[in-house]
Amino acid sequence: MKVHHINILLFALPLNILAHSKNKPSITRSHRPITRSLCECELYAPANYDNDPQMKEVMQQFEDRASQRLREYDERMKTTRQKCKERCDKEIKKIILKDKLEKELTQKFETLHTDIQSDAIPTCVCEKSMTDKTEKFCLNCGKNMGAIAPWWGLVCGVGYAGWTHYFATTVVKMATDAGIKAGVEVGLAKVTEIVTKLLSSLGGEIPPIDVLAKMTTGISAEDVTLFGIFKTINSNGGRLLDTDRYSLFSTWIQNLSKTPRTITTQYPTKAAEVSTAFNNAQTSILTKAGNVTSSLTTGITVSVVTIVVIILIMMIIYLILRYRRKKKMKKKLQYIKLL
Repeated sequence: MKVHHINILLFALPLNILAHSKNKPSITRSHRPITRSLCECELYAPANYDNDPQMKEVMQQFEDRASQRLREYDERMKTTRQKCKERCDKEIKKIILKDKLEKELTQKFETLHTDIQSDAIPTCVCEKSMTDKTEKFCLNCGKNMGAIAPWWGLVCGVGYAGWTHYFATTVVKMATDAGIKAGVEVGLAKVTEIVTKLLSSLGGEIPPIDVLAKMTTGISAEDVTLFGIFKTINSNGGRLLDTDRYSLFSTWIQNLSKTPRTITTQYPTKAAEVSTAFNNAQTSILTKAGNVTSSLTTGITVSVVTIVVIILIMMIIYLILRYRRKKKMKKKLQYIKLL
């Protein structure tokens, strides 16, 4: 029993605390009045709006922003209206031009004869004009010249260089041979004359000119002098000349071929005649060859210049025709676009 009393007393204390607590939530809601007093209504009167500086600032900001937006809208509308106007103008021009072309084509077709017979149709409808034919010819010529001209120039250049070298070598050889022949003829005559004078008091035979000519066969251009001819006859006399029959002749030839000073001092005129004959014969051949070469070179130069002029004329004609063709195609494309 004691325990139960103590429990009851302990339970009563928290009940008292809870019953007299001020923080307990109220079950009934508090009522707020809806009515307004006269002083509160006067705050929202129009007169107070106009006089309130904050409201004036807000209204001014609103007006500024609204006017700015209206100006931007007007500018956008102007640009849009201009674009629409330009597009409409273009469409109207196209429609007018199309109607005009259709009208012209209709008039042209109406003027044509509708009663065309089968005999009136031409047999060939693909005839080309003279301009087209000329243009095709120039194009073919340009293609052929573009392919052949470099090869022709290379081959002709190499051939001309080889021909020039061969011609120069041949001419020099011919001139040298002619000079040797003329110098040997004069030299043998002078040798016979000199030896005849020397053997006139002693007696003795002199070989004929043809035998002496055989003895000078193969003489070089440097030896075509009076002393060189004496020396050549002396070197070939042992195997081509009868030494017993022409012993005195061989002796004098041997003596005269020892030193060139003997010939130049005792027989200067005869030595000069041999050299002059050699030089004159060689110079005459070279002069004739030079004339022939100059004429050939002139002919080749003229032909090359003529070919270059023809190529330039053809290129000019080709460019003119190409320009006309491009212009015609451009007009045709414009007409097709309009249609």
